[in-house]
Amino acid sequence: MAVEFKLPDLGEGIHEAEILAVKVKPGQDIREDEPLFEVETDKAVVEIPSPYTGKVEKVLVKAGDIITVGSVMISFITGAEDKQSAPVVEKEAAAVPAKTAAGSKKEATVSADARVNQTAGEGPVPASPATRRLARELGFDLRQITATGSGGRVLKDDVRAFAAKSLEPMVSSALAFGKKEETQLDKPVSLNEKYGGGKESGSAVAEPTALNSANGPSPVALPDFAKYGPVERVLLRSIRRKTAESMARSWAHIPHVTHCDEAELTNLEAARAKLETELKKQGGRLTFTTFVLKAVASALKKYPQFNASLDEARGEIIFKHYYNIGVAVATERGLIVPVIRDVDKKGIVELTLELNELAEKTRLGKIEVERLQGGTFTVTNVGAIGGTSMSPMINFPEAAILGMARAQQKPVVKNGEIAIGIIMPFALSFDHRIADGAEAAYFMRHIVSRLEEPYNFLLEA
Repeated sequence: MAVEFKLPDLGEGIHEAEILAVKVKPGQDIREDEPLFEVETDKAVVEIPSPYTGKVEKVLVKAGDIITVGSVMISFITGAEDKQSAPVVEKEAAAVPAKTAAGSKKEATVSADARVNQTAGEGPVPASPATRRLARELGFDLRQITATGSGGRVLKDDVRAFAAKSLEPMVSSALAFGKKEETQLDKPVSLNEKYGGGKESGSAVAEPTALNSANGPSPVALPDFAKYGPVERVLLRSIRRKTAESMARSWAHIPHVTHCDEAELTNLEAARAKLETELKKQGGRLTFTTFVLKAVASALKKYPQFNASLDEARGEIIFKHYYNIGVAVATERGLIVPVIRDVDKKGIVELTLELNELAEKTRLGKIEVERLQGGTFTVTNVGAIGGTSMSPMINFPEAAILGMARAQQKPVVKNGEIAIGIIMPFALSFDHRIADGAEAAYFMRHIVSRLEEPYNFLLEA
């Protein structure tokens, strides 16, 4: 029988995806969990696996296409043994299931029946594409996992619970990842590669579409620049398109104000140098960013208006009692903001290892979609490139963003004498509807005080 496969819901707030690569062709035999497409959505590259075994009938999309959630991507011919499971898979493809409530979550164990199912090689196990991908990345067979979803469906929480029980000995070693060569952001690239979505998708022909006008003013007609000399038109797509829409939405909805300050980090540098020697043995590289994350989490607890969002529709301020801080990472594909969750609950070592891991996976385009969501505040650092200050754009719908510039040796006055200190400039952009200038100054001074005297971190621990 013929079954259509649609672009599934790949995460909260994701409505469309760009096809980067098509990995199958009509007439090809395909097995469950083999890759079908590689797509880019919400600043992450996601591989979509086949939900079951069958033969490819038609491929309805091509590299370079931008499609919306629910659009038909491919159709299959399934064998008689798949007739019962195919409708289930089609239904699963339409949406990623919500997380189970904490009270109904069951402990995942490998039962005798599960082992029998695995050996028997029955039809596909009901699960969403996101759940299948998570299980495949962790190296688990879905038949090993006890399902808690309706109709015997395996949920992502089931996979996580199974992983937590099965992978305890591997957790520490997984964090100690090896060093890899960093991406060179300044190497020459063509305009099509930089703005058109990369070499692979750039070769595909796609129709130009206007930016989402809901994020800002309606598009304005431009003059014919070709009358004055040669021009080149490149489609705005992938991350650059997403960034353009996000920035327009942020600027249209948030009245930005930027407060600047600076911190003297000579004492912090001495502490950082001592700690980094030990962290290098675990595969980590300790930078000022880790300490800034801890200082920001401390300030957010004292000044919750910077860890909030304004609900314009209801006229309410939403204060978030969790501290998930996004860290902007510059990549060849654009600026991407992975999120570190519960920063207030993590120590310097744990934060450093997680920050290194997130940055590495983000530069390689392997960061998971769920790790790009749920942020409450953002930190961005241009210090590695240069610059003395900035006016960073708030990551909507957050209320504030902290920018870090280059730390440099400069003359400072200590006890009435001139000395050399390490000075780092900061810039805090915030939503003036939620916070005032004086509150921003207090918030920034709280961060500076923690950074200038590292022992304050110990007092709060």
